[in-house]
Amino acid sequence: MAVLLTGGPADRPTIADEDLALTRGELNARVNRWIRLLPGGTAPVAVVAGNRVDTMGVVLACLHAGRTAVPINWHLTAPEIAYQLDDSGSAVVVCDETRAAVVAEAIRRTETAAPAMLVLGRVDAELATLPDAEPAAQVCGALMLYTSGTTGHPKGVVNGLFATGAPFRRVDSLLAFSERALGVPGDGTMLLAGPWYHSAQLFFGLLPLLRGSRLLMTDRFDPERTLELIDKEGVTETHLVPTQFVRMLRLPADIRNGFDGRTLRRVWHGGGPCSVEVKRRMIEWWGPCLVEYYGATEGGVATLIDSAEWLARPGSVGRAVPPTEVLVVDDDGRPVAPGVEGRVFVRRPPKNDFHYHNAPDKTASVHLAPGVFTYGELGRLDEDGYLFLTGRHQELIVSGGVNVYPAEVEAVLLTHPAVRDAVVVGAPDEEYGERVVAFVQLDADVPVAELDAHCRTSLAGFKVPRDYRKLAELPREPTGKVRRQVLAEVLT
Repeated sequence: MAVLLTGGPADRPTIADEDLALTRGELNARVNRWIRLLPGGTAPVAVVAGNRVDTMGVVLACLHAGRTAVPINWHLTAPEIAYQLDDSGSAVVVCDETRAAVVAEAIRRTETAAPAMLVLGRVDAELATLPDAEPAAQVCGALMLYTSGTTGHPKGVVNGLFATGAPFRRVDSLLAFSERALGVPGDGTMLLAGPWYHSAQLFFGLLPLLRGSRLLMTDRFDPERTLELIDKEGVTETHLVPTQFVRMLRLPADIRNGFDGRTLRRVWHGGGPCSVEVKRRMIEWWGPCLVEYYGATEGGVATLIDSAEWLARPGSVGRAVPPTEVLVVDDDGRPVAPGVEGRVFVRRPPKNDFHYHNAPDKTASVHLAPGVFTYGELGRLDEDGYLFLTGRHQELIVSGGVNVYPAEVEAVLLTHPAVRDAVVVGAPDEEYGERVVAFVQLDADVPVAELDAHCRTSLAGFKVPRDYRKLAELPREPTGKVRRQVLAEVLT
């Protein structure tokens, strides 16, 4: 077996999408064929494909062949994909038929050497002819994921979770840590219900697979279908984001009441702030299986909190996961006292630091010291070391000299029964410097005066939006992350 696929017997069902299911032995053979098929020596391999068995097969091939896999958001345009192909130095791009046309256009737009293009499905015949024996030498590869690029071009993140040429025992240590600290199982069924190119979805899918669990993948999130799969397939673990919680909670009562969910042991969630009300309702519905984390592509999971801890401290994202430490500092980089808000930084051992590919200035801008960096949040620690996030440093609205945190206003708006989604931003204002603007997606049309009155029952006057914009749908990534630049353009 390939070094990273030894965590289970060859005949164990191990991976499945909506069209293909493989045992561990069959996946191993397919990975070995992919190693032989991918051109370009040891150069990076970009992947623009959906949640498919062969998508993971290509990633695993890179991790066994000393190559860097570069996941690319499949919703990007050709110019955006071309930028990442150039920046990453990818020698080959693997895509599926759905994205073939836009990838071909992206390759034509590249400014460096044009990468080769392999289309899943079209290469099946050639793949089947290749030997499936273990390659003579297996070398650990790496992953480089790009940030979502809410400002400027996306940046490739290079961290130490997987490192090209590193001994495989380093991955063994990562897997042991994932079991000990995160509860990643080796005997479960993991449902990947979000886009694999997002770091959380990728790692919470890949780590259980490597440990020996079965990985199920859906190409798109459907709230009702997700409930059906959990019950039908006996799903024990999954990863979700708050937007997915909201969509499931808004299913008709008969569908929600028909969900059993007794096999669920752990539901990891992160990827954005989760309102206290939404999370409380999820725990009431699904039981105490929710495990929230605070983390990012740059440094992985920094804090964890289980359901029982959260119920005792609603709104917290947990305590630091050793060896990680969490610091809250003022604008001069000095630690603040418990309960005092400041910028949140993470301290990791030097070997677990990260940098942005081809972007030393950007790397320096988020570091306080070597191994001490920020994901961009503001927050506070309580006396027991539990972290509470209050917003993002770059999203803070300063109106009339007073700080307004979008997440707080959004949480209040989402408690209105007609509000399906809400995003709050700051807009330039001659008198106040910035004014609070709310973009809302409604299930039923309601007058602005009603939304305003709703906000005033829970928020101080200076936090209440001065402008409400109704949109048919808010611009979010499939991961739930808001495309704030799109909203900023609406206001200009």
